Amino acid sequence: MLLSLLFASALAAQGVDEISTDEPLPRTTAPYLIPFPEALSPPGGSDFAPETVAPVDAPEPPPAPKDAKADKKKKGPDKRRGEDPSEPKESAYSLAMSTGPACRAVHLTSWIAGTGKSRRAFLDKLKGTVVNAVVIPLKETDGHVYIPGVAKASEFNSYRPAIPDPAALLKDLKAQNLRAIARIVVFKDNYLPKKHPEWAVRRPDGKLWLNQNGIAWVDPYQRPIWDYNLQLAVRAAELGFDEIQFDYLRFPSDGNTKLCRYSNPHHTSASAIENLREFLDLARKRLAHTKVPVSIAVFGMTTTAKDDMGIGQEISKFAPMVEFISPMMYPSHYARGEYGLSSPNREPYKIIFRGLRDAKARLKQHAPKLRPYLQDFSIYGVRYGPSQVRAQILAAHLQGVESWILWNPSNRYTWDTLTPKALGAAGMPVESLEGGTASVAAPGAGRADVLESTLPRP
Repeated sequence: MLLSLLFASALAAQGVDEISTDEPLPRTTAPYLIPFPEALSPPGGSDFAPETVAPVDAPEPPPAPKDAKADKKKKGPDKRRGEDPSEPKESAYSLAMSTGPACRAVHLTSWIAGTGKSRRAFLDKLKGTVVNAVVIPLKETDGHVYIPGVAKASEFNSYRPAIPDPAALLKDLKAQNLRAIARIVVFKDNYLPKKHPEWAVRRPDGKLWLNQNGIAWVDPYQRPIWDYNLQLAVRAAELGFDEIQFDYLRFPSDGNTKLCRYSNPHHTSASAIENLREFLDLARKRLAHTKVPVSIAVFGMTTTAKDDMGIGQEISKFAPMVEFISPMMYPSHYARGEYGLSSPNREPYKIIFRGLRDAKARLKQHAPKLRPYLQDFSIYGVRYGPSQVRAQILAAHLQGVESWILWNPSNRYTWDTLTPKALGAAGMPVESLEGGTASVAAPGAGRADVLESTLPRP
């Protein structure tokens, strides 16, 4: 079963206030980050104070292989370095997908998005980069809703004024021709179960089920929960957001999930998958009059897993219903041994290249909908800077995936890496970056040298 551990306390104990790409973090055994208390991100605080230290719904790393020798025997000829002999052939440029305009986004925390001065300072940094979209959370894992005008949020007293004037936010985004993506956390909600325990995931004794961090979840089968989140989605679309991205559209994964009890007494993987499909179908119907598309964020390992991972996420079943699928492919969140790599966090190029290769095989004709979340934060003693971010973008590019979303919990991105000039120097065709279309150039002289020089060293 998937596990996650408390990381905020580990950071506090080591005197680390936030994740930054500027300095490496001390090593820690905690595989995940969780939200900091809301008090650390008040309106009017530091211009780039973190709202949360959690990557968007990220995959729990699978356990390392028990028999390392047996695991190595399964690998290819270059097993000691985790090399895949098919990669040179597969990264040749025939696999490019024509997806139309590429969507290259960064995630912006809601308290900064809703504060005029801080927001404008952030948007100034986007000028001259290839970024053409911004993802903004309108509802987070704490269960709070960050824009006004949602009737059920008022009823539940879950509104928090992070973005009190969404019209001003959208005006600033439109002024820079930026796609506004509203991110809505659906079923991980630590607030509503205390208001309506009858809508929560329960234990066999009827009490609230909590994960190992004491966090509750709402029951994904409960239709009132659907109505609540879709009311927020419709509100966002009618305000002028260009896309609705549903996150945590899944069942619980952390803690003793064997004790989870749902309102559907016949809960199975099949019923979980179908339940989430029905949610997406209803979302599309509720949003039809706005003509605003739907996207989803999913576990990174859904690109490789052969089943729903026990959480109801089967991306091939969701693909026909959404515009984009965004697996969280942070290299730091892959376990040792994954893809034959002893330290995935130090191999951003290989993780993204191989993960997207698997995703394309799984999604088939829907592969052009891929838009992965990529890592732009440092953790576990591995510094992520320009070369690591560039390596991920280039790996996606060589798999024909031109759309992506960068994640940094403190809104501090490697801006110098995100210019057409910088990415062009790394071997990406500048015309595809400036023109916003997915195109892949034929290999040219010296390209292998450029590629090798941009990749982080093991």
